[in-house]
Amino acid sequence: MRFSWSGALVRVGSLIALLVLWQGAAVLAHSRALPPPEAVLAFLSKEAAAGDLFNNLAVTLARVAVSFVLAMAVGAVIGVAFGRMRRLDRVFDSWLVVLLNTPALVITVLCYIWLGLTETAAVLAVALNKIPTVAVLLREGARALSPELDEMAGAFRLSFLDRMRHVVLPQLEPHLAGAARSGLALVWKIVLVVELLGRPNGVGYAISVYFQLFDVAAVLGYALAFMAIMLTIEYGVLQPFEAHARRWRLETR
Repeated sequence: MRFSWSGALVRVGSLIALLVLWQGAAVLAHSRALPPPEAVLAFLSKEAAAGDLFNNLAVTLARVAVSFVLAMAVGAVIGVAFGRMRRLDRVFDSWLVVLLNTPALVITVLCYIWLGLTETAAVLAVALNKIPTVAVLLREGARALSPELDEMAGAFRLSFLDRMRHVVLPQLEPHLAGAARSGLALVWKIVLVVELLGRPNGVGYAISVYFQLFDVAAVLGYALAFMAIMLTIEYGVLQPFEAHARRWRLETR
């Protein structure tokens, strides 16, 4: 995906407008419940100098990365299997629906009860909340695979690995990109909830501590710091990957 200066300027201008609105609202409210941007930046500077900001961000990012990779891998396997094998889909579709509609809080609490307040329970809780969504998206992608390409792969007697590499994965790439984008947005939010409920570190834990102190500037500071990282990943990694996955649509026009 080519870099667009005009698009970048529009995004920067939009963020500046948001800051101006925030500043105006803070001045009008004149309340501790809505601190101005400079108060939040001052907190971030102090927290970064103490080292707590980077430590908490690193811990949370590690949990996000592990949970995201686990959810994408397991969800993709389940989704492709369900999409390619209708009998399997009919048998376990209700399981998928149950997991999709189980609240994230319930899954998190159960994981902590069954496995204790451990790192394994935290990561598993996040992954279990995301796996059904990935499975559903990849199931629809697997159902849309071209039967003509399947017949061609059979005619050329491609091995399983070659079939997956040259026939299945290129067609699933757009669905993988969509699942990754929606997955990351969901995973990091659930990670914060998991940390708030049962971990002694991370961004979610820090937000819970400052919430008890009614330090809104600290809560906003940690939220903005993590959002900035997620936006960087979104625009620097996920959107270019999605554009690469959908390049064939442009090439066939």
